[in-house]
Amino acid sequence: MIDGTVLWLVVAAVIIAAVLFIIMRFMPYSANIDKEKYQSRWLEIEHGLNPGSRDSQYMAILKADKLLDQVLRDTGSKGQTMGERMKSRQNAWSNTNAVWAAHKIRNQIAHDENVQLSETTVRRALASFKQALKDLGAM
Repeated sequence: MIDGTVLWLVVAAVIIAAVLFIIMRFMPYSANIDKEKYQSRWLEIEHGLNPGSRDSQYMAILKADKLLDQVLRDTGSKGQTMGERMKSRQNAWSNTNAVWAAHKIRNQIAHDENVQLSETTVRRALASFKQALKDLGAM
């Protein structure tokens, strides 16, 4: 029969291991992120944005999406495609639907040369990318 003290030690060790697993599973991977690099790249995107220029707006979305993918890669997100990497980090987003919507807008721009987006849609997409970068600890 197991001594009561040994049993409590085993239970305590299991509980500690479970808590550590949960913390590691849901904690952002921001420890390896060079925040200055990503903040600088985000400012470049914002400074290159000309609200009156459709091409400038669309390029800003393409660059923001690419920057988010780079952060996902740099933080070790699993997946062969950006979509897979985004799915692997779905618990990291403060607004999952907004991040996916922004990425879908990027896909529209990349694959439909006749896409027409309002300035409001562009602003929302960029705000969603920025928030996603914050959620990942890159800003």
